[in-house]
Amino acid sequence: MVERIRARHLLTETGWREACWLEHENGWITAIGSLSQENMGFDVELLVPALIDGHVHGGAGVDVMDNDSNVLGTLSMAKAAEGVGAFLATTVTAPLPEIEQALGRISDGVANGMPGAELLGCYLEGPYFTPDNKGAHDQALFRELDVSELNHLQQLARGTLKVVALAPEKPNAITAIRHLAANGVRVMLGHSAADHDTTMAALAAGASGLVHCFNGMRGLHHREPGMVGAGLVHPDAWLELIADGHHVHPSVLKLCHCCAGERLLLITDAMRAAGMPDGHYLLGNYRVEMKEGVVRTEAGGLAGSTLTLLDAVRNMVNLAGIPLADAIRMASLAPAKMLGIADRLGSLAVGKQANLLALTTELNQQHIWVAGREINPTQLSSLFSGSRVNQDAQESLCI
Repeated sequence: MVERIRARHLLTETGWREACWLEHENGWITAIGSLSQENMGFDVELLVPALIDGHVHGGAGVDVMDNDSNVLGTLSMAKAAEGVGAFLATTVTAPLPEIEQALGRISDGVANGMPGAELLGCYLEGPYFTPDNKGAHDQALFRELDVSELNHLQQLARGTLKVVALAPEKPNAITAIRHLAANGVRVMLGHSAADHDTTMAALAAGASGLVHCFNGMRGLHHREPGMVGAGLVHPDAWLELIADGHHVHPSVLKLCHCCAGERLLLITDAMRAAGMPDGHYLLGNYRVEMKEGVVRTEAGGLAGSTLTLLDAVRNMVNLAGIPLADAIRMASLAPAKMLGIADRLGSLAVGKQANLLALTTELNQQHIWVAGREINPTQLSSLFSGSRVNQDAQESLCI
């Protein structure tokens, strides 16, 4: 069945188009055209590509590492309710058997499909880090890089392992980066004490960019540019940003846009407390506390975020003064390009999948379609009521 959506403003890869219609059928965009004067009514104000969250650990009381088959479906619906049409389920440092189990659940989730946002695969964040700038990762569980172990994890993931994060100063890092890149797996650098030159060598070996830039790494200094400086100046490095106003100062968000432009990736790095009340939660083996939406470890360090990706877009516009079209691209086309799926996702064009997001002029979500199917965010509450994980969230996960 063909569905036509009339938009006052429609965002394409070349910019905004005014007074347009978009048609989609069987999950794909089939036509885009201009409205005639006699048919100038609008169904939506802004029609943009559904967002892509390339780095998210959890939300709505659940975590990717939870050993429960319902978790990914719950997270999928939570993502759709915040304007996200596709996401990467992101792990944390944990004992290897728990990581292996998570990879299996994610692989099954990709194969079986999701009720809301599409599950693109897995982002392995840890255990290949170093103690300096470890963040909320348990350094007792850090492991050395070994190609045979990486092969084992790739086999368990059955083609769904899309990103591996690692510290480039670790022994065998360059060998691991070259191996992963040759097998189509993106490598992001972070939770590391690496200097500028070590980072540059890793990027030259095939690493794709930096994990949540500025956080979990050596910062920018005028005599030692550090990992951040290497990422800012390298012409091909993708930079993840947590644009919640806490992890990175608004002026630094603006600086990143000036330096990196289309290489910026907005992510949430959200954990299970996202969308939940203030209180104590678990992130991996760490007990963390959320106060007024900010999550910290007992030592006071930031521990993931409770950000939504649509809020990240708003913050880039309102806090950093970035044009709306640029901010949306950082959360849609940029992650699609980084993951090599821009031929299918990330922008509105004929022949691409109908992952669509309708917004008001105040950037509030009105509708979302995933592969042409409109997702009703009110389904989220019914999904929660049917999930044991969510029924027990306050008692077993909020401690």
